[in-house]
Amino acid sequence: MQTTVQSSVAFQGVGLHSGHPACATILPAEPGQGIVFRRSDLAPAQADIPALWDNVNQSPLCTRLENAHGVSVSTVEHIMAALIGCGIHNATIEIDGPEVPILDGSSAMFVRGILSRGVRRTDAPLRALRILHPVEVTRGSARARLTPHDTLLIEFAIEFEDAAIGTQKKSLNMSNGSFVRELSTSRTFCRKADVDMMRANGLALGGTLENAVVVDGEQVLSPGGLRHADEAVRHKMLDAVGDLALAGLPILGHYHGLRAGHALTNDLLRAVFAQPECYEIVECDDQMAARLPGADVHWDEVPEVA
Repeated sequence: MQTTVQSSVAFQGVGLHSGHPACATILPAEPGQGIVFRRSDLAPAQADIPALWDNVNQSPLCTRLENAHGVSVSTVEHIMAALIGCGIHNATIEIDGPEVPILDGSSAMFVRGILSRGVRRTDAPLRALRILHPVEVTRGSARARLTPHDTLLIEFAIEFEDAAIGTQKKSLNMSNGSFVRELSTSRTFCRKADVDMMRANGLALGGTLENAVVVDGEQVLSPGGLRHADEAVRHKMLDAVGDLALAGLPILGHYHGLRAGHALTNDLLRAVFAQPECYEIVECDDQMAARLPGADVHWDEVPEVA
């Protein structure tokens, strides 16, 4: 059945790129609504932004949603990943500005907040998007692909010159709460040279060594080092889970990303929905629902982070 949160939960922080204070509050919602962002600082008639693939205004640095009125909200990928990873299908996210708070750069605090309130099941049946035929998109040497699978399987490969990251590959089945256990604590990462360039262009003004993993060659500059030896590729997988959540339905398929980013994953969703023969929308029975992300998440599995 479709779910929502039992009660509201708020998150205070700063926007990664603006550096401005930001508050996002996840509220329960009715079945069938999906995930909707609501700008509380704007007039109600213009404030709602459904979290859907065709509302993405592509950006290389984050996932940015924009409605027909030109109202936008940025850096939605980590909170979207937390919602789908915890099995939440319907929620309203009230936000007091144009950017979701970055918190610690991962989904961990969102996950802990959601699960601290609990998941409420409704009497509305759950539907899923099942991939029937392969769909692939490319940009230069980057590639993203969806192929048929009976769960959501995320596979990712990255290559960076900095030895602190290097070449990393990982594959994980997202059923049985593995998003919460394996991916949710992995933080966004960047090269020090990229930070300097973004700062010079008025971006990443809210970034710190506490809310991002910053590397310089062989060095990890963030205090405490890495949470996982392969934290970088885990975070890319986390981003992919959040960006795929913009399909509006849980996905049954194998996602493979090679050097992929937010824009390419959005290209992939656009390609899927442009080819109706490549997917079907199915009503989930108990067996199918048990294979979806967040189907069997327990509070005691949520990792502790410093």
